[in-house]
Amino acid sequence: MAHAPQVKIPATYIRGGTSKGVFFRLQDLPERAQVPGPARDALLLRVIGSPDPYGKQIDGMGGATSSTSKTVILSKSIKPDHDVDYLFGQVSIDKAFVDWSGNCGNLSAAVGSFAISGGLVDASRIPRNGLATVRIWQANIGKTIIAHVPVTEGEVQETGDFELDGVTFPAAEVQLEFLDPAADEDGGGGAMFPTGNLVDDLEVPGVGTFKATLINAGIPTIFVNAADIGYTGSELQDAINGDTAALQRFETIRAHGAVRMGLIEHIDQAAGRQHTPKVAFVAAPSTYTASSGKAVPAEEIDLLVRALSMGKLHHAMMGTAAVAIGTAAAIPGTLVNLAAGGGERSAVRFGHPSGTLRVGAEARQVDGQWTVTKAIMSRSARVLMEGWVRVPGDSF
Repeated sequence: MAHAPQVKIPATYIRGGTSKGVFFRLQDLPERAQVPGPARDALLLRVIGSPDPYGKQIDGMGGATSSTSKTVILSKSIKPDHDVDYLFGQVSIDKAFVDWSGNCGNLSAAVGSFAISGGLVDASRIPRNGLATVRIWQANIGKTIIAHVPVTEGEVQETGDFELDGVTFPAAEVQLEFLDPAADEDGGGGAMFPTGNLVDDLEVPGVGTFKATLINAGIPTIFVNAADIGYTGSELQDAINGDTAALQRFETIRAHGAVRMGLIEHIDQAAGRQHTPKVAFVAAPSTYTASSGKAVPAEEIDLLVRALSMGKLHHAMMGTAAVAIGTAAAIPGTLVNLAAGGGERSAVRFGHPSGTLRVGAEARQVDGQWTVTKAIMSRSARVLMEGWVRVPGDSF
């Protein structure tokens, strides 16, 4: 019996923020995978090693977590005043499914450096030394991200002394600006607050009715109070990810929240939209021990936040969820703002399972409606491996 040989595809494996993903230039993909559709999805599933009923992704590049089951496709931008188009695919671990419904804020930190190194940014826009400003079109949600990438002697600088909780080693700082981060219809629902309220009563049959802030900013997110669902806000992954009943409750909350946000019409559709919305729970500051063993004093943070991604409690914080946190914190009266002490604020430092993160946002009211012009945070990125990935030629 003849078997198809493997094909080689140029690729780069990069850590961006607290995530890792396989990056491709669109032009390097096989022709049938250069357009959206089943061939592209099948290729990326095979690259990552999904679907894997064992949940390990041993036969692929994935790391068996939502943070490491990710793919990115970049191309020279077709949008005016932008350098690169950035498309993110969240690959399911155990299902044959690639979710294109949202962005990855962590991997956004690596987009600018990969675009520069991959020749996708005009050389005239790259300084010999200093910060290269890369204007990114986030194609999943139709938003602009500006990355400030350090450059030394004409090359992207990846090493440095910037420390990011959830990442073991220091690296060079990359500052990201998420412009007008409230999601549009492609990202989820149009308005920043799709129900028109800063706080809603979210009724979840079989679970309860909770106060919730439903926001489209960075990524559609459902915020609830930790105490209302039986938590303190200082939990680490093991406290939730080993509890099957708890994970099912969170998924039920997520499904009903998605309906209220107008992202889906029926809760049964939530299974086909795993990446969005996110569910997060918040609490006032308290001292806790991070997953690294480091103490996080209450006086060093404004609030506690824990968030779930792809059905599991995240080990740190998704970058897009951090944008949602910063945006909601800047708007008086949201659950996030109230957990941080209320009032007007332009930045918050929140505690997550791996430590802390600071995120800022510029919010203002226009004709009675809240708008956020940008959210700002710093991450880091580093190339881990570059060359080719190989997949069986008949797998896509």
